[in-house]
Amino acid sequence: MDDILEVCCGLDVHKDFVEACLLTGALGSEPEQMFKEFSTMLSGLGELRGWLEENNCRYVAMESTGVYWFPVFAAIEGAFDGGIDITVTNPKHMKNIPGRKTDKNDARWIGKLLRAGLLEKSYIPPAKIRDFRDLTRYRRKLVQEASSQKNRVEKHLQTCGFKLSTCLTDIFGVSGMTVLKILCERGKITPEEIKASLFGTAKKKESIVREAVNGAMNEHQQRFLKILMSELARREAAVAEVEEEIKNMSDEFESAIFLVDSIPCIDYTSAVAIVSEIGTKLDMFPTAGHLCAWAGLTPGNNLSAGKKRSTRVRKGNTFIKGVMCQCAWAATRHRGSYFANWYWNLQRRKGQKKAVIALARKMLSIVYVLLTTGEMYDESHFAQTRQAQEEKQRKRLIAQAAKLGLALAPAV
Repeated sequence: MDDILEVCCGLDVHKDFVEACLLTGALGSEPEQMFKEFSTMLSGLGELRGWLEENNCRYVAMESTGVYWFPVFAAIEGAFDGGIDITVTNPKHMKNIPGRKTDKNDARWIGKLLRAGLLEKSYIPPAKIRDFRDLTRYRRKLVQEASSQKNRVEKHLQTCGFKLSTCLTDIFGVSGMTVLKILCERGKITPEEIKASLFGTAKKKESIVREAVNGAMNEHQQRFLKILMSELARREAAVAEVEEEIKNMSDEFESAIFLVDSIPCIDYTSAVAIVSEIGTKLDMFPTAGHLCAWAGLTPGNNLSAGKKRSTRVRKGNTFIKGVMCQCAWAATRHRGSYFANWYWNLQRRKGQKKAVIALARKMLSIVYVLLTTGEMYDESHFAQTRQAQEEKQRKRLIAQAAKLGLALAPAV
């Protein structure tokens, strides 16, 4: 390995401590090694930053170990007034020799790879994007928890013999919530109260709803339903609070969100989630393919003896992958659109799952183009491309037919 750095440091990050190995020396010579252990408490991380500045070490590398690297990165990214170069890399890219693993050996090995320039940086977005990402990811968790709580309420109603979900599409809509509120208060509901509780199209189902809730809860069932509904209200309030905070933070990224939102089947909430994951400046990704590979929407390479074996999609950013797949599923139901037509043509040949992943990759590639060019989505470009491809295909067929002495029918 040829050295390219005279001073660098490798960090082996753990939950309670950080093992640091500082390598110094002229290029081409055996570097001097200095080991030091620091606590992951704020005081210890402050000592680590001061130690790096004292030794004029502007190049640092560490593994992306769970969430333990987050505070280490935050503590040292401001060293040298932001002039420090921090490499956070995937652990599988720098595995040490089996059977010779210690914390010091790990730190030394990371430092050697960094000194030789053999480490590939992971994408770490700016601090504001990371803060924005915290909120959108937490909102996703809260929405999932709220959905789980709704399922618990529905399960409890079923055990009590109340078949409200059989007649109402959404038992947590206006009509359903009105009925549930009365059940929480008294454990039963009268026909007059049912009639006053139904709104919109639910009024047509009054007789069915009356039959579905024709009964009474005992004291325990009523109290338990009240507890479940109280917990659901608390979680929905938490979602609303986080969404308000997201709305306040999204003003700074409104232009990027607007561009992503211009793509059909990507709504405002999904656009916010996408921007919070990939950021607004995509200089880290040379092409759209690099972004899709980072998101885990491209297959891995498995070529041996000239034969390419079937591979699964890579492991990547599960959050952006999930959002893009949700948007892709929505696009398949948008009849007449370019995305839907493209999906159904591919689905016949590749199957449902592969086609959805491919569509998610295509949509993320379009997101990359919009954010790098600053242009809004325009589906007419795809129509022009399709016409050009059809014309090219026709010219190829005409040339082949001419060789065989045949003539093609004129295009309709």
